[in-house]
Amino acid sequence: MDPTAQAQPNPPSENIVQSSQLGGGQNGDNSKITGDQVIENPLSNQVLDQKQAEEAGQLAIRNTAQVINNAQEPDKSGEAQPTTVSLVIDPSKRDQIKELEDQVATSSVPEALRVIIKDRIDRLKLIKAGSGYMSSMYILEYESTSRYVNWCVGLPWITKSQDVLNLTKARESLDKYHYGLNMLKERVLEYIASIMLNLQNNGPDFASRSPILCFVGLAGTGKTTFGISMAEALGRSIERIPFGGMADSRVLRGQSRFFPDAEPGQIVKHLVHAKARNPVLLLDEIDRVTETARADIMGVLIELLDPEQNATFSDHYIDFPFNLSNCLFVATSNNVSTIATAVLDRMEIIQMPSYSDTEKMVIGRDYVLPKTRALMGLKEDQLQIDDAIWQPVIRPLGYDPGVRSLDRLINMMCRRVAKLIVEGEVKNVRITPDNIKKFTQDF
Repeated sequence: MDPTAQAQPNPPSENIVQSSQLGGGQNGDNSKITGDQVIENPLSNQVLDQKQAEEAGQLAIRNTAQVINNAQEPDKSGEAQPTTVSLVIDPSKRDQIKELEDQVATSSVPEALRVIIKDRIDRLKLIKAGSGYMSSMYILEYESTSRYVNWCVGLPWITKSQDVLNLTKARESLDKYHYGLNMLKERVLEYIASIMLNLQNNGPDFASRSPILCFVGLAGTGKTTFGISMAEALGRSIERIPFGGMADSRVLRGQSRFFPDAEPGQIVKHLVHAKARNPVLLLDEIDRVTETARADIMGVLIELLDPEQNATFSDHYIDFPFNLSNCLFVATSNNVSTIATAVLDRMEIIQMPSYSDTEKMVIGRDYVLPKTRALMGLKEDQLQIDDAIWQPVIRPLGYDPGVRSLDRLINMMCRRVAKLIVEGEVKNVRITPDNIKKFTQDF
């Protein structure tokens, strides 16, 4: 061994990780012996998106200004030439919160509800300031708040439709669509007379209590259509709420807005659609709710149909009382055996009588036939029906308490006559006992 040879350091082992691979410093990280080095963290995606949006907005503003300046520069003739300018609007420049505030400021919502809405909008401002308008938290909160504001300002808090207070016109309107039913017509005329007397003696600000009627009768006796005639006689809009198959009381009362899929109930929805606080609310077939939800739905009806309670009806979504005392509630039912006793006690039950053969003949000849003939595009002289054939027509399969079978049979006759006329076989038809089978029986 050469004594003059210097000792060589051992070569680094391949299993030892170099310090540069760890962080570049002697400590195996981004620090040095003499002190720590500041670590520069990359910007988050959220900050990048916001910075890019701001830069895009500034660029759009500069481009717009340049285009406008170019458009205003005179040409060689010394006159400025008109130029079509296409503006690019940055979404961040649209003040969505200011739009919500203006929407509430111009509405007729009560002052107490206005305070509640203001608190929600203030919360939205805090979220925007802390997270930015591009954050998912702000987007979700804005969607929830704007939806709530739209329903609140859409409710007719003070708007009422003007009633047609004329007994003669009301009677004509009721007689126009219904034959007989004198007891029901008199009940409606009594209600109109009470409104007229209240206005005369107590002034326009007097709140008259509307009756709560329930038409009970067999299918096809005109329960629903008479409710529609009542609304026309009063000059009010009608909103029909079907109860057939209703399986949840939240359909009526709504769901709390703290749930993601929350929405108001049918009462609020139809009031917003009516745009008046005094429509006719037709609760159709209240005996047809499902067995599992019957108790809950009847519980809502107890409050809804009680004049002492419906003045402060509260939908779970709106969560603020609304006065329903000006609404005219009309319910229909085939029977009352499945309706809670407490609900029946709050309504005035009116039995819808079955039609006699004589009444059905008049209804078919004077009401159903002219209406159906017009719907099929037939003129009056293109289809005539002899009086002698009405007896077999009104009883095609035996006794029927309503007029739906009669309506279907008259529809069949009109369709077959229309087909013959279109094919050019005839120009007009008169149905007699000799040819009635051709128009009423299947081939």
